[in-house]
Amino acid sequence: MNVCFYIKSQGGYIRAKDLKDNRPMYDQLLSEVAKGNVVRLRNGIYALPDEMAKTMVDVETIVPGGILCMYSAWAYYELTTKLPPEICIAIEKKRKVTLPAYPPISLYYWSQTTFELGVVQQEIDGYKVKIYDLEKSVCDAVKFRNKIGIDISSEILKNYLKRPDKNLTRLNEYAKRMRVANIINGLIDYMV
Repeated sequence: MNVCFYIKSQGGYIRAKDLKDNRPMYDQLLSEVAKGNVVRLRNGIYALPDEMAKTMVDVETIVPGGILCMYSAWAYYELTTKLPPEICIAIEKKRKVTLPAYPPISLYYWSQTTFELGVVQQEIDGYKVKIYDLEKSVCDAVKFRNKIGIDISSEILKNYLKRPDKNLTRLNEYAKRMRVANIINGLIDYMV
């Protein structure tokens, strides 16, 4: 079997230890790296260049029940110019998840109320992905403004307010449920 085909069948990346019992395929992997057909991401992790160019993964397969959030959602809605350093996925508190070595994923553990609010399904790069809607994503930016930085939080809110598809009623409803309504209203008054 061709190692590139095998890597593609494994989702576009592979760990070297997965080939430890197959020396010829491991040697082929090293040969493909030398030719530039496979990229060494870090020690023991390899990927196909075409697969690395994709910005989305099958979230449901990697983290069943996970929901795209934070930087990943903000990037999808074009609310910020900051690219997500990792795929951001929300899961319910107290849940245990084992993550693969690649792609890089950050898990956010949220209470059931926050976790279930504003979930929609979108098709991104050919995958059906659960993601928080626009208004929930803005509320997350305000709620976690001290962790992400006031500048990023403000940028997200400003970009949201410029959008023709904004729904201020829904934003206010979510903000009340997430206990950030006074903060959002104060910021909107300041920006307007």
